[in-house]
Amino acid sequence: MHISEGVLPLPALAIGYAVAAVGTATGLKKLRDDDIVRTALMSCAFFTASFIHIPLGPASVHLVLNGLTGILCGWSSFVALGIALLLQAVLFQYGGITTLGVNTAVMALPAVACFLLFSPLIRSRRLHAVAAGFLTGTVSVLLSALLLSITLLSAGDAFLPTARLVFVSNVPLMIADGLLTGLILQFIITVKPELLEP
Repeated sequence: MHISEGVLPLPALAIGYAVAAVGTATGLKKLRDDDIVRTALMSCAFFTASFIHIPLGPASVHLVLNGLTGILCGWSSFVALGIALLLQAVLFQYGGITTLGVNTAVMALPAVACFLLFSPLIRSRRLHAVAAGFLTGTVSVLLSALLLSITLLSAGDAFLPTARLVFVSNVPLMIADGLLTGLILQFIITVKPELLEP
């Protein structure tokens, strides 16, 4: 789910950097010393999950785990995901420096949205951990695919088929990411539930 260099117009790139800057500033402000290791761990998890490619027709998709990052890091998801995306751009040319802001916003906005929507349900145990995790993982990837498709459309109508393909190809990923997030949340609740405390 990386947008490459040279695809988006300047206004879209500027909006992406503005959203990423505000989100990162908010995340850094809310980041406590106790949360630095957790944020770094989720940055590593996102970075590593991106290398597990699932072939799907002429393309491939990869695990995202931005919903899990949102649940565990909250607003600091912008920090965790931004660092991972920067390293991917510099080391492996996934995405790029000009599109770093857009890619960060596309990944981190859904993570924060899932944090705001689902973390109260998870902490209060009103929703079973696996169900909450499935919803978190699915919704986060759904929102990311939607944001990515909308962003591609800002480059012109010529990208409409690409935007559709991006969205449809991520549907199986939504389910896989949801299942994995559900299992991880169940494990966390069983072994170390204090990780889910705000």
